[in-house]
Amino acid sequence: MSVGLRAGILFDVDGTLVDTNYLHTLAWSSAFADTDQWTPMNAIHRLLGMGGDHLVPRLIDHECPDAVAARTVRYQELIGDAKAFPGAHELVTSAHEIGLVTALATSSPADELDFLIDHLDIADVLDASTTGDEIESSKPDPEIFIRAMESAVLDPAQMMVVGDSVWDVQAARGAGLACVAVESGGFSRHKLSEAGAVQVYRDVAEIRHQLQTSPLARLL
Repeated sequence: MSVGLRAGILFDVDGTLVDTNYLHTLAWSSAFADTDQWTPMNAIHRLLGMGGDHLVPRLIDHECPDAVAARTVRYQELIGDAKAFPGAHELVTSAHEIGLVTALATSSPADELDFLIDHLDIADVLDASTTGDEIESSKPDPEIFIRAMESAVLDPAQMMVVGDSVWDVQAARGAGLACVAVESGGFSRHKLSEAGAVQVYRDVAEIRHQLQTSPLARLL
């Protein structure tokens, strides 16, 4: 490991640690309706993991700041229904306890992430977090992981990403990082493996149960 750099894990949040992908789908659907536009929910879901800077033009072929603003309002109406995935708190805690740096890297804004950190009860075992407020281009651009890696002082040779979408996997690869993926966000094992995930699990509970034999254990 490089002098001064540490081994650790960058966790995506939505669809990985918390069951919010379908809430985001509903929020975007309502936001498009609020701005007199429409796109099917399955198309929205396939792009979750991206920020609005990529998702909106892919869906409606042009930028729409009003839709992005409306999504924020609509998601605040739904965020109270967010549920932590079983094993999420335990996985982050276990990683911290075995000596790995634990950091979050999400396209979501800071206020939404703060709510989810409280919901997950991981503030005491979290070393760093990077949000969509701190980057110019969201996933699949690798900027979020590069920024998070620098913020948490992580060694790229001794770290991995845990995410749920093909965009997480692509962004990780763009940053030169390996990605362990989970199916809990709604992306299939086949799609995640095809994108380049080094291993795919059903959910974070399965990773937690197999932590000592998972790719994450090799970081130590």
